[in-house]
Amino acid sequence: MLRELKTFVAVARYGTFAAAGLRVGLTQSAVSAQMRVLEQSLGVRLFDRSGRSAVLSAGGRHALPLAEQMLGLFAQMAVPTALEEWQGELKIGAIASVQTGLLPEALVRFRTRASQVELKLVPGVSLDLLGQVDAGELDLAVLIRPPFELPKELLQVELVREPFVLIAPPGMTGDDPLHLLREQPFVRYDRRSFGGRQVERFLREQRLTPREALELDELEAIVRMVECGLGVSLIPRAGLWCQRPQTLRVLELGELTFHRELVVILRRAQRQPALDWLLQCLAKPLSGETGL
Repeated sequence: MLRELKTFVAVARYGTFAAAGLRVGLTQSAVSAQMRVLEQSLGVRLFDRSGRSAVLSAGGRHALPLAEQMLGLFAQMAVPTALEEWQGELKIGAIASVQTGLLPEALVRFRTRASQVELKLVPGVSLDLLGQVDAGELDLAVLIRPPFELPKELLQVELVREPFVLIAPPGMTGDDPLHLLREQPFVRYDRRSFGGRQVERFLREQRLTPREALELDELEAIVRMVECGLGVSLIPRAGLWCQRPQTLRVLELGELTFHRELVVILRRAQRQPALDWLLQCLAKPLSGETGL
């Protein structure tokens, strides 16, 4: 029956029998057959079948969290109780600035106790990584705090707050960030990203409509564009550019400062020793280790 429960969760998540079949390696007819068996066993109609979609019925909505809990408990039976015995794989999602920022030291510390765990790093933007965790494709992701409420199945752990600053080419004069934003071309942090949405909100609050020169999501690329004189930008103080000799001007925003918050997102049902240890390593870098 565990096989049917797994398929049921996939159908609920992806909306059609065909899409669920692609995820679990079954034909559409096989998925349909499994759902009939499950409904007969439970004596409950799980879906309101209309057209090509499979919408959860009232009974299906009641059964879904219980099915996910049962699958999670079954998975826990195979989890070693000692971290050192763990030999599985962890798929970690991370935005670009995290890959070059806090993640390397955290993974070095992780290896000191979980040397047999195979790590797979998946790059991406925050919204895409969040979706992959929700779909069970990633065990954990480090990303910018989503500006909306998460599903109850997901756990959010706060890591660090990074202040936004204005960066300008080295030869540009002027010390008023708002004046520079009004007068200079603007290299915009992509509005579709969580961090870019914060920049857009700040500009609206300050009633600023800068002259846009370019819009992109990679912080290192934004920094390079500003270094070359393309304009000014608002970005978080994070990434490799903070660790090298300054080749641009960095202006604090003072009382107008706003922050980007980095968080870890994982599914509540997936907690196990290796993930818990990784969370500790992310929250406490190698350089600050004093023992557990």
